[in-house]
Amino acid sequence: MPAEAALSRTRLARLIADGAVRLDGAVVTDPKARAEPGATVEIAVGIAEDSHIAPEAIALDVVHEDADLIVIDKPAGMVVHPAPGTPAGTLVNALLAHCGSDLSGVGGVRRPGIVHRIDKDTSGLLVVAKSDAAHHGLAAQFEAHSVERYYNAAVHGVPDANDPRLRGVRGARFEPGNILMLATQLARHRTDRQKQAVVFQGGRHAVTRVRTIETFGSPGAAALVECWLETGRTHQIRVHMAHAGHGLIGDPVYGGRRKMPLRALAPEAIAAAMAFPRQALHAAVLGFVHPVTGADMRFTSPLPDDMQALLAALRAPVQ
Repeated sequence: MPAEAALSRTRLARLIADGAVRLDGAVVTDPKARAEPGATVEIAVGIAEDSHIAPEAIALDVVHEDADLIVIDKPAGMVVHPAPGTPAGTLVNALLAHCGSDLSGVGGVRRPGIVHRIDKDTSGLLVVAKSDAAHHGLAAQFEAHSVERYYNAAVHGVPDANDPRLRGVRGARFEPGNILMLATQLARHRTDRQKQAVVFQGGRHAVTRVRTIETFGSPGAAALVECWLETGRTHQIRVHMAHAGHGLIGDPVYGGRRKMPLRALAPEAIAAAMAFPRQALHAAVLGFVHPVTGADMRFTSPLPDDMQALLAALRAPVQ
């Protein structure tokens, strides 16, 4: 089978079950059947079926698009994939309408290939596959942790190597350049299954690195940080920053709505932080190797207006 066919084992098994594979002219019914050297294998790959998800004409901020993939700058508030609680109005609904017949079929269905996600209330860059070949190639890069992903976040406090408190946080250490490294396991919370939690037995390995870009207030009541992911687990940055005692401003799940120090920030800064309606997190940089052409791809996204306004308020001088 040529590599450009990009058929997964699951897809091949389905084709065999459907009688679409012949070995030397005979239909193959056993997915474990062996082909001798020189044998002729015929695979009838039909036209991709339409997805059961309805296309919706929702405006998208398209950063890049070609025959195999599309890069979107997702706004905060948009869910990536339909789910029981959000059956419509998602990025997938919008992509089905935007791409239309350009989708060559992922897994035999004409649908966009979601290889990674960002939370509903996180803004920023997302790459989506339009073909099977791109889907497999991108998924392999995410699995190998070779995709470049940088996020900007506004957090409570300032991560600093001179903070003695952080020396006692399990899984936290500082690398040269005042880079905070958080290495733990993550698993579902024992009592709240919608949340993730830091664990040190079981779970999935997760590594986040954090660099402080700008500090606000006196003494260091808040900061703008850059986080980059070695792994990409659900809610990873939000959970890790909360574990380190530097939860994201506005985060309703992981304690980012805690009170701000009254004397360390200007009143308008405190008001803006307490009223911020979402976790202050933005996927700012996305880099990967094009799964079909092999070209290096790298995209950047500026902070959205709501985070720009938050930072402007945090910069207000303390009286």
